[in-house]
Amino acid sequence: MNKHLRSRLGSLGIVTLVLVASMITLTSCGCISESDSSSNAATDAASKASEAYKQSGGTGTRSNEAFTASSTDESGIKVADGGTFILSDSTVTKTGNTSSNENSDFYGLNAGVLAESGSTIELTNCTVSTNANGANGVFATGSESSVTLSNVKIKTTADGSRGVDATQTGTITCTDVDVTTAGQHCAAIATDRGSGTVTFTGGTMTTAGEGSPGIYSTGNITVSDAIITATGSEAAVIEGKNSISMTNVILSGAKKCGTMLYQSFSGDAEVGTSSFTMNGGSLKAAVGPLFYITNTQSVIELKGADLTATSGTLLTASADRWGNTGSNGGVVTFKADSETLTGNIICDNVSSITATLQNSIMTGAINTDNTASSIALTLDSTSTWNVTGTSYLTSLIDEDSTLANIKDNGNTIYYDSNSSANNWLEGKTYTLADGGQLTPITSSK
Repeated sequence: MNKHLRSRLGSLGIVTLVLVASMITLTSCGCISESDSSSNAATDAASKASEAYKQSGGTGTRSNEAFTASSTDESGIKVADGGTFILSDSTVTKTGNTSSNENSDFYGLNAGVLAESGSTIELTNCTVSTNANGANGVFATGSESSVTLSNVKIKTTADGSRGVDATQTGTITCTDVDVTTAGQHCAAIATDRGSGTVTFTGGTMTTAGEGSPGIYSTGNITVSDAIITATGSEAAVIEGKNSISMTNVILSGAKKCGTMLYQSFSGDAEVGTSSFTMNGGSLKAAVGPLFYITNTQSVIELKGADLTATSGTLLTASADRWGNTGSNGGVVTFKADSETLTGNIICDNVSSITATLQNSIMTGAINTDNTASSIALTLDSTSTWNVTGTSYLTSLIDEDSTLANIKDNGNTIYYDSNSSANNWLEGKTYTLADGGQLTPITSSK
């Protein structure tokens, strides 16, 4: 979970009382439970309101029902121990707060719909609504646990309640699913501790709360042909050695930045390279840099996406409050293919950026304060850099040896004469087309 957004609460015991939609007589403990071999798809309970549903093992099929859970730590639907449950044309409503935010985040305690311990749930033409703290909409946790959603609407209104969430290698697959969250720390699409895999095709996602990005990944999240809007947070966040891959997605964030790649060392995400890939679609940041990288290595790959950085900053790599001082910067490999990039690139003295442009146009200044530990730019012959301010590069590689693809606008670009990557420049000063210069500088770094 995003530790920079809120602190964890301590783990408490899990209350396991769950009621099942059935005409079975209540047992002495007050529970109604689906038997392990539940398999009768056609029941006389169709179109009636029912209590919460619990299944352990076996196979169950229901339709035209309304499941309701209102007790603390009670899920609307919970399937465990390798069970399979198929539900269509139904509603799931969850109230009653969690007793442990941590167990809700990591294991789906108190969720609207929960698949655990190798179980499978399929929902078609259903609605899932939660109005309780720590009540994620749909949750899959544990090896071989999976949820498949088709034409489903999910709405959560309280804090700590993500739309869909997969942990401990669980899997969620969504087709034409709409998600709305209103509370704090409620990403529409999320993975958490132990990683998970979420795949979205189609749908509209909207988040409103503080610290509620459209996507929060500590696993592998793939989205295509969707619209994702975060009005109280970043558009997307990746923590640690995890990924977000998008195709034809309209993505926007209204607070902090567009996309953040970081490592909190909370234990939620394995340390390694964060990966953000965007093919087509659009990304907009209303404030802050379009991309912000801190305390992690990262790869950002863009192709044919429409990018808007309202602040005028395309990318920032810098230290922040996570990690060890002096080694907690951002290390970024940035690749743009068929892109129009507008905005400055900023890098501090414990961070480094390697940027490669192919068939792209970039308008902005790079490392204007000469603070970067290292910053390298590669231009192919079909790319253009429109320079808007004094820029400092550790290295410059340009397929156009005439430098005609650098539109200097009278600005000076400095390159490090000590870097072997610049040997082709022979330590010389070059006067560019608009009167600016490309000139060597001896780095003391």
